[in-house]
Amino acid sequence: MVRERFNRWQKWLRPGIYIKRWLVVLALGLIIFGVGVAQLYIIVAEGRELSPLIQNLTLHFLPPLWRVVVAATIGICLFSIALYELNNSLVQPIVSQTPAHFVDMLSQHNRLQKGLRIVVIGGGTGLPSVLRGMKTVTNHVTAVVTMADDGGSSGRLRRELGIPPPGDLRNNLAALADDEDMMTRLFQYRFSQGDLGGHSFGNLFLTALSDITGNMEEAVGVASSVLAIRGRVLPSTLHNVNLGAEVLTDDGKRVRVHGESNIPTVRGKIERVFLEPSNVQVLPEVTRAILSADVIVIGPGSLYTSILPNLLVRGVVDALKVSTAKTVYICNIAQQPGETDDYTVAEHVEAIEKHIGRDVIDLVLANTVQRSNPYNTEYVELAPQDHPIYTRYKIIMTDLADPDRPWRHDPEKLVKELLKIGAFEAPVKNLNRKQPS
Repeated sequence: MVRERFNRWQKWLRPGIYIKRWLVVLALGLIIFGVGVAQLYIIVAEGRELSPLIQNLTLHFLPPLWRVVVAATIGICLFSIALYELNNSLVQPIVSQTPAHFVDMLSQHNRLQKGLRIVVIGGGTGLPSVLRGMKTVTNHVTAVVTMADDGGSSGRLRRELGIPPPGDLRNNLAALADDEDMMTRLFQYRFSQGDLGGHSFGNLFLTALSDITGNMEEAVGVASSVLAIRGRVLPSTLHNVNLGAEVLTDDGKRVRVHGESNIPTVRGKIERVFLEPSNVQVLPEVTRAILSADVIVIGPGSLYTSILPNLLVRGVVDALKVSTAKTVYICNIAQQPGETDDYTVAEHVEAIEKHIGRDVIDLVLANTVQRSNPYNTEYVELAPQDHPIYTRYKIIMTDLADPDRPWRHDPEKLVKELLKIGAFEAPVKNLNRKQPS
């Protein structure tokens, strides 16, 4: 117990928690104030006979050195008692609500405040994997999610109430929550019966907040406070937008498919996806986040229905080209039936290039370890060694798979690689990248 207390006090002496410097300033202020009072006393008392009461209060009956020692001792004792009681009055009510000690909380907060500024673009189930890892190393995470979802609970609410789909927003809010406690579990709870069957509580909560506040951006802000999330979740656009696709079917026909949820159901090869309407504008907050980022992460997630819908919003690619951040594409580990059947890493990147051009991405992060799994999931193969993709991008190939669910990314492994990328001081941007007009 004694050693534990000693180690805890040692933490207060570590640099970077912004306590010691302010204590020094406080002490300096008290000293200067004391000097001022002493000077005033000298001015008032000079040449005058002090009353017996003043003489007793100023310890005039003691030798000069003893007056200083006694006054200093009493002052320090009173100052220490006051600090202790202030700690009990102001800090203890906060500390008592958490198992962490206050100095640990303070140290963690300041460490996270100094973290990289990360923008993660995507949607679906892939994006939360990055967020769960990044929230442990920085408070400056911004998730940008697609607003083209039209399936499930989100699709129903969108059709019935005319609101932006809340599903991806909800999933990423939960991923950034400070603690996966009861409130987060409630946010993700899905009703199974009755008229609410299929709806999640979080979707209904965001829908109600959107109606109260007037838009989904404000609703997400309120929900962020409720869940005490680390970072921000932003819709890529607040406009009502739908996703369409041109598909070359297995029998050789070219067809247009409308609706994000319908695209994977058509048997064939997706040639391109597009937004309806095509001129929807990016949310200004998204642009500001991209321009101030240190690292921008695209993916992981469904290539055609989660990632590209964000990149096709007008203004997103322009901001990516202007940004000085390192832009990383995280390729999926597993193929997605109906979207990326038999795709290699190169074909994922080429699909992005086809839609937004080259010189937007700087690095590609790809998984190399393929473990057997009970679902016989088909994995994404690496690009052939002679593929030109290796001359256009820096390709980082490493083990990114979750040991328990090898078809998905491990958050800790992703964070480790992204921190390495963020540590590079020299910009990775391609020198031939053109500035948008």
